[in-house]
Amino acid sequence: MFIATFMTTPARTVSPDTLLSEARELMTTGKFRHLPVVDEERRLVGIITDRDLRSAMPTGMLTEAEKGAYLQRFAATTVRTIMTEAVANLTAEATLDDALLLFDRTRVGALPVVDGEHKVIGIISVRDLLTAYRQLFGLGVKGSTLIGVVDQGDPTVLTRLTGALEAGQIPFTRLIRTGELGGHGSVIYVRVHTHNLNGVHNILAGAGFKTVAPGIERSNDHA
Repeated sequence: MFIATFMTTPARTVSPDTLLSEARELMTTGKFRHLPVVDEERRLVGIITDRDLRSAMPTGMLTEAEKGAYLQRFAATTVRTIMTEAVANLTAEATLDDALLLFDRTRVGALPVVDGEHKVIGIISVRDLLTAYRQLFGLGVKGSTLIGVVDQGDPTVLTRLTGALEAGQIPFTRLIRTGELGGHGSVIYVRVHTHNLNGVHNILAGAGFKTVAPGIERSNDHA
C-alpha cells in the first residue's frame, strides 16, 4: 500500500526566511509538530520541528531581563538558523514498508513527501503510519483475530489454507508468510473476521493444519 493514501496533503510549509515566532504560531494553531521548509518553488530544503523551537526558547536559568532580551532575539530569528537541512524524505510512490524502514533508520517523527522535482506535496508522520497499518491489518475490527498456522513448506500450502477458509465461509484478510521465527520455524499468519474461533480451528485441523500461539504449538488433536 502506498503512502499517498495516508499522507497529509497539502502539507503546511515555511520558507527559510520565516520568523521562528511565525513558525511557532503555525504549529500551535495547526497542531503540527513538523514543518517542511521550502524554497520559492516549494522544493524541499529542510524541516523544523517543535523540538527545535523548544530548544531555541529561553530556559528557566535566565533572569527576567535576560529572558526578555532572548525572546526579542527569538522573535527576530529566522527558520534558516535552526532548521535541519538535507532532510530524509519519501516520494508518493513509496510504500508503507518504505516509510517504516526510513522512520526506523532516521528516528524522526515525520517525513516530507516530494514529487519528481523535489517539491513538497505532503507529509507523513509516525501516527499516520500507525493508522495505515491498523487499517491494513484490520486491527480493532469486531471479531478480528490473528491466527498462526505452521508452514508445512509444500508449494500448495497457501492454496490449501485459503481454500479451507473459503470453503468454511470464514472471512479473512492479510495473509503473511514468515521465515524462521522463534521456535516455530516458518509460520503463516492469517487475520480472520469471525467470533467462531473454535470453528476456525476445527476447519484448519480438518484440512491438516496446526495452529500456533506464542511459545505453543497447538496440535488440534481434540478436533
